[in-house]
Amino acid sequence: MNRESQAGQHVQGSVVALCGGVGGAKLALGLAHALPAERLTIVVNTGDDFSHFGLHVSPDIDTVLYTLSGRVNPETGWGRAGETWRFMEAVGELGGETWFSLGDSDLATHAVRTARLAAGESLTAITSDFAKALGIGPQVLPASDAPIATMVETAEGTLPFQRYFVGQKCAPAVKALRFAGAQAARPSAEVAAALSAPDLGVIILCPSNPYLSIDPILAIAGMRGLIEGAGAPVVAVSPLVGGRAVKGPLAKMMDELGHARSNASILAHYEGLIDLLLIDERDRADAGLDPRLRVAPTMMKSLEERIALARAVLEAAGSLRRKAEA
Repeated sequence: MNRESQAGQHVQGSVVALCGGVGGAKLALGLAHALPAERLTIVVNTGDDFSHFGLHVSPDIDTVLYTLSGRVNPETGWGRAGETWRFMEAVGELGGETWFSLGDSDLATHAVRTARLAAGESLTAITSDFAKALGIGPQVLPASDAPIATMVETAEGTLPFQRYFVGQKCAPAVKALRFAGAQAARPSAEVAAALSAPDLGVIILCPSNPYLSIDPILAIAGMRGLIEGAGAPVVAVSPLVGGRAVKGPLAKMMDELGHARSNASILAHYEGLIDLLLIDERDRADAGLDPRLRVAPTMMKSLEERIALARAVLEAAGSLRRKAEA
C-alpha cells in the first residue's frame, strides 16, 4: 500500500486523533495504516489510570500500544495476546484482590512504567519509549502528564472508574461523572504542539465513549481551547449503531443520564466542537436530520474495515477543507 498517495487524496498535513477504549484503538490502527507514521499523533485518555498493587496502570494507553504493535488480544480487544495468569492465581491463593486482573506479560508494562515514574520521568516520555520499543511509528501521547481520575457518581455512591467499570461491571446506575484533577492539569507540551502545528489537517474524535473516554481529555484545562483554535476541521465518529453501543456501557449510561440513544444526542454532546459526525450506514435515515451527519461504514470487525473507516474520516475532513477553500 502506498500510504502517501492514499492519504494524499483525502487530507493534507498532520492528523491528531483523540482516543480511548477498544473502539478508539481500532480506528487508531486504521489511521496508522492509512497515513505515513510521521503524520499521525494519537492522544490517549488517562482518566482510567489508577494504582493497583502499587503499580501505575494506564489501561487506554496500553490498549493503544498493544493494538498498534499487533500484540493485543484479538478476542477481547484489550490486554496481550497469548497472556498467562499465574500471577493472579497466586494473588488469589494469598487472599489478595482479584477483581482487576493483571496478566503476566502485562505486568512488565506496569512495573517498568511505575519504576520510571518513581524516578521522575514523565508519562509522555515513558509512553514514547514504549511505542518505539514495540515498533510503533505514529506518536502516541497521554493527554496530560498530570494525574486525572474519572469518578462515577452512582446511586450507590461515588466510585473510581475501574471500580465501576471492572469491579462492579457497570451495574450501578450513573448519576453524573467528574474528572478529578482535570482543571489542575494541562495538555502536555507535546499534545499542545501537535494541536498547534501549522500543517494540522484534521482533528479526529474516535468512536470512543464520549463520556468516559473523550470527555476526560476535553476536561483538561486548555484542551478545548487548543482544539477550537487549531483552525482544522474536527471530525467525530459515532460510537452508536442503530441506537446501540458497539461495545461497553454507553447505551446504558445514556439512558441513566437522560439522553436519547441517538446520533443526534452524540452530535449535541459535541456541539460547538465538531464540524462533522460520521454515522454508520445502518443509520442512513438519520443523515437527513442535520447537515453535519455523514454516512460511513463505522463497524470495524476486520483490519480492512478499520482502514476503510480511517479513509472515510480523512476523506470527510478533506471535503470540509475543499468546501472551506472554495
